[in-house]
Amino acid sequence: MRLQLAYIAAAALGRVSSFTPSTISTARQTMLRSASSTSSSLSMSSEDTITLGIFGGGTVGGGIVEILSNKADYFKQLTGKSIEVKKVCVRDASKPRDFALPDGCSIVTSYDDILNDDSIDVAVEVMGGTTDAKDVVVGALSNGKSVVTANKALIAKDLPEIETLISTLDSDTQFRYEAAVCGGIPIIRSMQSDFVGDNIQLMCGIINGCTNFMLTAMDRDKKSYDEALSEASDLGYAEADPTLDVGGFDARSKLKILMRLAYGMNVEEDEISCRGITELTKIDFEYAKMLGGTIKLLGVAEKNDAGEVSAYVAPCYVTNEDALSSVNGATNAIEVLSDNLVSSIYIGQGAGRYPTANSCINDIVALAKGDKTPLPFNPSSDTKFVNNYESVFYLRLSYRDQVGITRQVGEVCEKHGVSIHSLLQNPVAKNQESAFAIMTDKVDYAAILKVMADIEALSWCKGKPFYMPVLRDDWQV
Repeated sequence: MRLQLAYIAAAALGRVSSFTPSTISTARQTMLRSASSTSSSLSMSSEDTITLGIFGGGTVGGGIVEILSNKADYFKQLTGKSIEVKKVCVRDASKPRDFALPDGCSIVTSYDDILNDDSIDVAVEVMGGTTDAKDVVVGALSNGKSVVTANKALIAKDLPEIETLISTLDSDTQFRYEAAVCGGIPIIRSMQSDFVGDNIQLMCGIINGCTNFMLTAMDRDKKSYDEALSEASDLGYAEADPTLDVGGFDARSKLKILMRLAYGMNVEEDEISCRGITELTKIDFEYAKMLGGTIKLLGVAEKNDAGEVSAYVAPCYVTNEDALSSVNGATNAIEVLSDNLVSSIYIGQGAGRYPTANSCINDIVALAKGDKTPLPFNPSSDTKFVNNYESVFYLRLSYRDQVGITRQVGEVCEKHGVSIHSLLQNPVAKNQESAFAIMTDKVDYAAILKVMADIEALSWCKGKPFYMPVLRDDWQV
């Protein structure tokens, strides 16, 4: 009956056409599984063995296989079970792999070879994407297999649908996703267990390694945006198309998942204000240094006095005294401010073969031990999301020299209720862009948008004005 319900839920999600290149219907899968529908998913292929099918034999998939092989004896002592990889599903079986297959493990190219194999207990999805990966995840769950995934984009995009499907399944069919947010940092499990008796007021963090590497290069090494991106690409931190990273969209997906865990709210990604690092210049880092700080791309979610939550992804000014200012390179960091624990900071590797594989391994071992998480996204709530927030803002305005510029800026700010705290201007060197910076007092984000629009329309303004929030109220050194 459970799997019949799972099939109905999968059909409601519109995923009943095909799961694999070999085109097998969900109905046929349900028929194939019906004989075992009364048994739980984690009864294991034998009492002392848990078997895995891995979708994706690339960087992370290979790391998972390696760790399982290297620590097989330890994991058996820890869990009382042997953890065996039975199949690895890849796109091209002829492609050389940089890891050794365990004894008894085979390379397959059809998703069905794992989804319809009753001896496989856990499906590990590290193939990426949001189309085939969704078919794999939905198909595995519907067939009573627990799922371990590192796919933040899929979860952020389809979280409500995945949650609905999970609610129809036997409690032994688990959904685990520690590796989906910040790679090797155990932030998901912490949100599921360490803050259940607490009230989170603020989450802020460096949650994209590529952009943090680039901003470190622009600040510390004085490189231009293009130079920093080229180096990030050479080192493998940036994809061939880096838009998801440099545009802030990768960080936004992670922030959405964290907001659900922290506040019980499902927010459409497009509702979260998102600005990447493409508009930053060397001048911004010069002014940040003058102020006594630096610039980081942050994901921020904060609860206000009315209990409403706002969120954004944006470059932010942080002081040198701030813990996040010293997190450099491809490292990730998240700070959680809460009533009971006050301040908790998580720092570690946010991506890469072994950090991401390590988080997947932790989920696999937890399943082998019989750990259960009935609500993997924590209970939902009616917390309201507001697409506005208050902050001090840094504004950078490029100009053509003429009389009355500061007066006009002051008039625009006064019109929209924005108080100017200070004005910064370096002497203009030869060939350097003419630009000055303004620090505002604390003001609504909505008011800043109006100020930016009005200033851009002024005759002396060159290009689009740049703005970014200041992370802390006590930013002055």
